Amino acid sequence: MPLPTSLVSAKGTLADRVTTTLYDQIRQGDFAPGERMPSENELTERFQVSRTVIREAISRLKSEGLVGSRRGSGTVVLAPNNATPFRLDIDVQDSIQAVLRVIELRRGVEGEMAALAAQRRTRAQNLRIRQALKNIDKAVQEGRDGVQEDFAFHAAISEAAHNPLYTSLLEFLSQFLQAAIRVARINEARREDFRQQVRDEHAVIAQAITDGDADAARAAALRHMENSAVRIHAADKAFWASEGGKAARHLAQVKGLE
Repeated sequence: MPLPTSLVSAKGTLADRVTTTLYDQIRQGDFAPGERMPSENELTERFQVSRTVIREAISRLKSEGLVGSRRGSGTVVLAPNNATPFRLDIDVQDSIQAVLRVIELRRGVEGEMAALAAQRRTRAQNLRIRQALKNIDKAVQEGRDGVQEDFAFHAAISEAAHNPLYTSLLEFLSQFLQAAIRVARINEARREDFRQQVRDEHAVIAQAITDGDADAARAAALRHMENSAVRIHAADKAFWASEGGKAARHLAQVKGLE
């Protein structure tokens, strides 16, 4: 059975190679329905690629309904079914518009997710959100882009919302969200005022959740998304001609979800 075109980019990346191999193994029965997939570490070692590549491949397989997350078991192979998988296609040539569309999609999701987290979070979940904030700062101090840590912060909030559909949605959209976050963080890293704005916005969201203030958490999350769009609009030509533009073009070309 040929690999669905939605799983492969035109340029044939490392993620394409990993996705193709895992897709074939699942379809050929090398992994039975309900069986646990190898861990990220195992797949990283097997394919000799980074964790980011493995995560992107798994995200694509999730979008096709081939694998899913199960509490206590990690990623498992799902039983075949005839359901048509939901897909998302940004379908724009303009890379700036690609980023802005993802931000618009996130706006409503992040707002309600933060509000629910403020109402429902446990003490342990609140501590994880706080730790995720520290991890972003640590990544920046070490000269890393902080994309994974930024995504982890929002994922921790989704778990604190106590609605597994939010967590599943974030996992489903992960390659889009991480690509958009990468564009934003590259842009923000070029200006100290942008870096501080993002840090402050994250802190306000976390504090509202700590305080159990749903309205404030919702407003803070919405403001963070709106300001993200403003910062993208403010990016100059040098940004779009550099790594930021490259990351944005990658987002516009993502075809993992249609």
